[in-house]
Amino acid sequence: LLDANVLFSAAHSLQGNANALFRLAGGGTITLVASSYAVEEAVRNIGLKFPQCAAELASLLQRLVLGPEPAPALISAASGFGLPEKDVPILAAAIAARADILVTGDRRDFGPLYGQAIHGVLILPPADALDKLLEPPAPNV
Repeated sequence: LLDANVLFSAAHSLQGNANALFRLAGGGTITLVASSYAVEEAVRNIGLKFPQCAAELASLLQRLVLGPEPAPALISAASGFGLPEKDVPILAAAIAARADILVTGDRRDFGPLYGQAIHGVLILPPADALDKLLEPPAPNV
């Protein structure tokens, strides 16, 4: 599941790790998912800071799957991991979507959780998520 800052970065920088995730998804290797909460935040922030990137963001959003809205009980459970209130819905959405990875560039708020799996969702910054996704699969034993 992609956080709003990853959507923002992918639209703003065609060369960055965030955009590389979209290129990888374009090859059919992965499916990118975002929550409506993250999409709304990304659209709002692009409009305020880089309105010239709004069309690129709209194009990227066409290539996403919108994840399910997390139930209130899941939001409550996600609030127990030390995140600011504004970030709890992102973690809850990743859990609700049964995402393998929550990709977020928010080092300040999610940084202490980088590398941890919460309810089966591994939290990683974009560069680490790319590395993980590009790892060769482990051989079957």
